[in-house]
Amino acid sequence: MSASYVVLLPVKPPARGKSRLEVDPERRRALAAAFALDTARACLAADPVVAVLAVTDDAGFADDLRAAGCATIPDGVDGDLNESLRLAAAEALRRWPRAAPVAVCADLPALRHTDLEAALAWCGTGRGAAFVTDQDGTGTTLYTAPYAGFEPQFGFHSREAHLEVGAIEIPGALTSLRRDVDDAAALADAVAIGLGSHTRRAMLT
Repeated sequence: MSASYVVLLPVKPPARGKSRLEVDPERRRALAAAFALDTARACLAADPVVAVLAVTDDAGFADDLRAAGCATIPDGVDGDLNESLRLAAAEALRRWPRAAPVAVCADLPALRHTDLEAALAWCGTGRGAAFVTDQDGTGTTLYTAPYAGFEPQFGFHSREAHLEVGAIEIPGALTSLRRDVDDAAALADAVAIGLGSHTRRAMLT
């Protein structure tokens, strides 16, 4: 039987997200929300994904995420993404004990479900901890491990941190899964890959 996964999607309140995008605050908020919704939709469309558990302290945006098909929980730890993800994994274990946890960054507006499926298919069963490096080659956009060994290392130079704790780097082009967006140059790159519908609409406003 093929492995199944529950995506853990950490979402900053859109009003506080994407601070490096040099646009007015309302446009930045709309783009941050759109990035998360497009990421969630692509994750939900991936065959091995049985659920997306979004982690956010924005109650209003949590409604939007639930309308998109996500389950939601509040962020249990302020300012510590890795601890928030560990708490989310514990909740995922309670709800979906047969599905492995996979943390996915919520700023992948060009994400295609096929790239996510390819990464998860490579992980397969029994590979242990694994991750996808971002397009810049230093960060991480996806991390997965069995519940018992779920120890994400997101943060500064997270690729190196994940390698240091023995996680395996997932190979392949995975173009849309590697293209996280923090600034205008990365957004232009995502546009070239092909944006999701929420972000396309937000770009027009």
